[in-house]
Formats: sequence, C-alpha cells, structure tokens
Amino acid sequence: MNIAIISRGEALYSTQSLLKAGTAGNHVMEILDPSHCILSIENGKSVVRYHDEVVDDLDAIIPRIGASNTYYGATLVRHFNAMGVFSIVSASAILQSRDKWTCSQLLSKANVPIPKTILGITSNVESLLTNFKDTPVIIKILEGTHGNGVILAETYLNALSTIETLKTAGVNFLLQEYIKESKGTDLRIIVVGGEVVAAMKRQSKEGDFRSNLHRGGTSSTIKLSLEEENVALRAAKAMRLGVCGVDILQSERGPLVLEINSSPGLEGIEKTTGATISKSIISYIEKNKR
Repeated sequence: MNIAIISRGEALYSTQSLLKAGTAGNHVMEILDPSHCILSIENGKSVVRYHDEVVDDLDAIIPRIGASNTYYGATLVRHFNAMGVFSIVSASAILQSRDKWTCSQLLSKANVPIPKTILGITSNVESLLTNFKDTPVIIKILEGTHGNGVILAETYLNALSTIETLKTAGVNFLLQEYIKESKGTDLRIIVVGGEVVAAMKRQSKEGDFRSNLHRGGTSSTIKLSLEEENVALRAAKAMRLGVCGVDILQSERGPLVLEINSSPGLEGIEKTTGATISKSIISYIEKNKR
C-alpha cells in the first residue's frame, strides 16, 4: 500500500518510527507536511496538491496533527477521506478530542468515568468555585496540550484571580476536581483498533503536578487492572478513535479518564515499554484496507 504520514516534523521520533514500521511491512511510505498541501474542489471532486503535484495514489494516511494546526489538519484529513483514502483517525474525532469540554461531554454520554468537570462560562465566577468548596481545583484552557494551559489553584483566592484573568482575556476554560490521591501520577494507555497495545505510569517531577514527559516527568511500566483497561477501551470507543492515547488517573473511586490524545507521542511509551506501537498502527491499517 501507499501510506502517507501527515506530519510537520519529519525528524520527530514518532514520525520516523511509523516510517520504519511501514517500510518494514513492505509499504510505500512518505511524509507529507500539511503546510505544503493545497486543497481544492474541482469539478465536484476533492483534490490535494503537494508542492503543486496532485496527490492521487494514497491508500491510507496517518495524521500526526499538532495542537497549533488542529483546524487545517482536520480539514486535510476530511479532504483525503472524501477521496476514498483511509485514515486511522477521522477529522471529527480529532476536533472532538482536542476540545476538552466536548471530549468530556462525549465520555459522559458513554458513561465513561471522569473527574467532576464544569464549563467555565458564566458571569458569576463565585458560583463556579462553590462547586469545589475549599478544595484545590484544576483550571484548564479548552485546547491545551502537553500540560500547557493547565493550572492548579490550591486556594479559593488563587482560583478566583486565575479565572478572572482568563475571562478578561476571553479564554475559554473548564474547572476540574483535583484528585489528590493520584499524587502527581497518571497512566498513559495506547489503544489501537480496540485493543490496548501499551501502557505506562507517569510521575510528575518534584514541585509539579503535571506528569507529562515533555515537562520533565518520569515513566515506568505498569500492568493494568481489568477495570483500567476496560475504561481505556470504552473511552476510545466513545471518541470513535481507532488510534489514541488515553490518560487515566487512579482515584479512590476507581480509574478516571483525564484526557484523550488523537496523535499520541510514541517515543516515551515505546522506549519505556519496549512495545512497537508503530507496527500495531501499520497492522491496523492493513486490517482495514483488506
């Protein structure tokens, strides 16, 4: 098959891992930088040009869409889908997973457990915070990634000043309960084609509550409980994501889904677990293109 990786970072570990896995599977692999793609509709048909050359020979694409390029990346995926090209994630799934509130709504609809979450759109700031009494609260902008745009407000006054600043700046956000017993850890679980293919535990660096490896966190292997695995699979299904990373907090009331990533990084988890996630992704494409 002819498979393209949609990525602006050719040298990135994830891109190269997928490139090698596809080549090892005897597929014709290429990397398309979305910033060089031109989309058009001609004679009623979707057309993609790359550096002025029409792209019309692809069987499948692997979107690696960064947060800063969400809208254009999603519309590019939709364009390829209209051309009959298979994608491991759909445009709508990318957009829905990137918006933290939309993601929370869809998970709730599917009865997937998440921390208590409140949309921060109201003129009465104090009424938002009464939902959390005097406990610490997590404040998240709706489209942050890698731990960016996530704030831990440990006191009522800290939360109040942060919320007022965000509202003044016109930034959409949500409030989420702080799961103290997780102690700065979470689980990153990779789901491919309805199966868990890798999982690791992440620990935040000292002085931080965010466990993202990009922010200096550490990782270790972990054996998931049946409940944790089940919650991850249900989350992926609820978001209609064939490939995704599911972040779970271990709480006193069981696993809670914190976030879902439609373009999860592969470096940290492949190196931690030894799993060949990129190979699983190529196999997923092969099964769906038979």
